[in-house]
Amino acid sequence: LERRNYKMEKRTHIKESARSMRTGHRARSISEHKPARIQYKEIAFAAYPVTDIARARRFYEGVLGLRPNAPVKSEDVRWIEYDIGPGTLAIGSSPNWLPSQDGPSVALEVEDFDAAVAILSENHIAIIIGPMDMPTCRMATVRDPDGNKVTIHRRNNEVS
Repeated sequence: LERRNYKMEKRTHIKESARSMRTGHRARSISEHKPARIQYKEIAFAAYPVTDIARARRFYEGVLGLRPNAPVKSEDVRWIEYDIGPGTLAIGSSPNWLPSQDGPSVALEVEDFDAAVAILSENHIAIIIGPMDMPTCRMATVRDPDGNKVTIHRRNNEVS
């Protein structure tokens, strides 16, 4: 039995050696193939593609009340960031990066949910989801001028 196991191991080793000579890759055991883990600190920013920066600014700054985190020095700007608490929301315009109504969504935590919904209504922004009262939060979702989903969100204080 030991002699047969030895022959099988030797055959396997010869096959692996031949394979590595053909491919230039050395056969590895599972323990040798552990990938390094990327260590994350935080989400740096979330970004939406927009087709018209000026129109997007009217929505994000005029309706939502966000302020750019750096002075906008040109009318031809293609990227603007808005700091919101410890996070950042950015908008950008590029022919290689187009908006999609089926793309991701961002939820913006607000101080006063009812006031935020009232401002959206005053600006004739259609609410596509909600307003909803959930056990842990309240939220309402709208679309920006390019169809990207933006959720207005307020965590309930009583969450246990």
